[in-house]
Amino acid sequence: MKRPAKTPPHACGTNAFVCSMEVKDSDETAGKIQNLGGIIALPKFAVPSTCWQGYFLDTEGNTLGIFEVDQEAK
Repeated sequence: MKRPAKTPPHACGTNAFVCSMEVKDSDETAGKIQNLGGIIALPKFAVPSTCWQGYFLDTEGNTLGIFEVDQEAK
């Protein structure tokens, strides 16, 4: 029996692979995403000694991530 697809409730997170892209300047890129209608899903945070990571929802509700490599991230 095939089960109908269900959409997770708003703001519950995701249970799928989220594509993250490397960017040169995470703050600048985050601003561009928001200016084009995207919203912050999870604000920028440090992955210690690795990068700055952040997650967004695009205008169609898809989750995407960006990261800026920074070995000094804390």
